[in-house]
Amino acid sequence: MQAADWSDFQAFLAVARTGQLARAGRMMGMDATTIGRRLRRLEGQMGATLFEQTREGQILTPAGERLLAVVEQMALASSELESAHSPSGPTGSVRISVSEGFGSWVVARHLGAFAARYPGLTVDLVASSGFLSPSRREADIAVLLSRPKTGPLIARKLSNYALRLYASPAYLAERKPILTPADLRNGHQLVGYVPELIYAPELNYLGDIDPDLVATLRSTSILAQHIMLKSYAGVGVLPCFIGDADPTLVRVLPGHTITRSFWLVTHKDTHGLQRIRVTIDWLSEIVKQDARLFAGV
Repeated sequence: MQAADWSDFQAFLAVARTGQLARAGRMMGMDATTIGRRLRRLEGQMGATLFEQTREGQILTPAGERLLAVVEQMALASSELESAHSPSGPTGSVRISVSEGFGSWVVARHLGAFAARYPGLTVDLVASSGFLSPSRREADIAVLLSRPKTGPLIARKLSNYALRLYASPAYLAERKPILTPADLRNGHQLVGYVPELIYAPELNYLGDIDPDLVATLRSTSILAQHIMLKSYAGVGVLPCFIGDADPTLVRVLPGHTITRSFWLVTHKDTHGLQRIRVTIDWLSEIVKQDARLFAGV
């Protein structure tokens, strides 16, 4: 059997991780036709079908699953060899999955300095409503809102963080005073998440203030909620690293604080890689730098 080209294995790995030829092509900087051609060539050399075509995309066959385990180890070894011989430190790519607020208000702000420190790394910051899974290799590192209970994962607490109610002074000047949580139930517009679209139970904040509070202006995006609050739309809960960092907002019922946690999660097979280690250390470092904002001091 003719030896397979390493680039064909890379194409296979990209399709296995993304589930679609087009996405794999974008990841590798080529078109879907080229990715498909490389897969067919690899399947011919392996003498086996590696993917099944479904409506959603490509699904690994049993032969594909067996090959994936081998190719992932090859890719890890290749990455470590490149990093060991690189004068600029670790090389390769790191995909970080974080919540929208943490990613946009904290991680993104420090990312330029990280890139300057490690120019050989390509960083994907996936800051969205929902998380990618390290156990399914969708992300190298995930910062989750709770510790995962299952999977081949290594998890540790990154930090606790505080949340409070916020509103704009202009909104508060036109409404009844808010002295107790019960005051929020009468004559006030509440901003919050769409209940049935909350992707983590830890985001159900209003119930921690008063179980009878119901948001009437709702969004799946914490950034959209923030814009509503600073645009005089109502009262809502924000992480203190967002609310306290915005001078156009003030705390409401400042004696009421909600506490949540961020958990740093990696796959156990990749946790020790140099590019993963330096990224984990950096995330811990920037959280320490912003400790007062996280604590809501």
